[in-house]
Amino acid sequence: MVAEGPGVAVAELKAPASSLSAEIQVDLYRQMVRIRRFEEKSAQAFMRAEIKGFCHLYIGQEAVAVGALSALEPRDAVITAYRDHGVALARGTPARACMAELLGKKTGCSRGMGGSMHLFDRANHFYGGHAIVGAHTALAAGLAFAQQYESTGGITLCLLGEGAVNQGVFSETLNLVSLWKLPIVFLIENNDYAMGTSVSRSSAGLPLVNRGSAFDLAGRTANGMDVEDVREKVAEAVSLARTEHLPTLLEVATYRYRGHSMSDPDTYRTKQEIEEWKKRDPILLYRQRLEERQVLSESLAKQIDGEARAEAQDALTFAEESPEPDLDLAFSLPFSPEDQIDPIPRPRYSDL
Repeated sequence: MVAEGPGVAVAELKAPASSLSAEIQVDLYRQMVRIRRFEEKSAQAFMRAEIKGFCHLYIGQEAVAVGALSALEPRDAVITAYRDHGVALARGTPARACMAELLGKKTGCSRGMGGSMHLFDRANHFYGGHAIVGAHTALAAGLAFAQQYESTGGITLCLLGEGAVNQGVFSETLNLVSLWKLPIVFLIENNDYAMGTSVSRSSAGLPLVNRGSAFDLAGRTANGMDVEDVREKVAEAVSLARTEHLPTLLEVATYRYRGHSMSDPDTYRTKQEIEEWKKRDPILLYRQRLEERQVLSESLAKQIDGEARAEAQDALTFAEESPEPDLDLAFSLPFSPEDQIDPIPRPRYSDL
């Protein structure tokens, strides 16, 4: 305790002051809670077989998406892999549209054609949600090339798992973005496990951020359990991309509490390891920090949690009551109508 005037004592602030406004700090906390409650509701829906196929939850990694995307402008592009629910929500895709897509409904953000791994929201410059490991990194380079070619002033943020760095396309993409000086930031979400294989058993040359040095990329690391640290490091990288057209490779250390997907029995790590990481839970630690800074009260935290739970339940109810997608759409989306394609003369062998 420190004294403030005769007979008056106030609590000493343990957490350092932040340059962020109280409004921004509370919003960062709110966004992480929204994602946590949404994912918990998704897990319940999957267990009731309302969600078909794979479902990769973001629980534990909320600080990465929230911190990183809070450093972007609306004109910037975002692209990620299949663990995409939290990224879509942080980018502004409505919870209803996300949940409806998970249930494969017509009102989903991909009109029910994509499911959990293929969320898409062009209005918010969120370009997926991609299931093929590492392949979206090349698409990210294409987005950044278009931004540079059209002088939009935007940059591209590409999130990928640590397992994707060993894909050949990633190395090819790093070479091109450095050679062409594209405005792009690659963010490795290193949760230590590529499915069930730890990064120490699958990847040489640790830390992974070193992969960028071969192509003269700037390198940064961040604590993925600390939303403000992620925001700060991504902001530095974004500034470099926007003003200097220099790409950056950022490695963010994080952890997922659930299995690789809902189908994963999670037998490759101990419960003790998971519990140790939960002590560094990004939401819990940030709440404590904001309370020490006196920008978040217990009543406000309770209100935020209640609103997040209500939003998640509303999203699920909306998805359950939404209509099934039009099956004709499944054929019309990937194929052009035949009458739009000029016939190609093909002589028959009998005519030769």
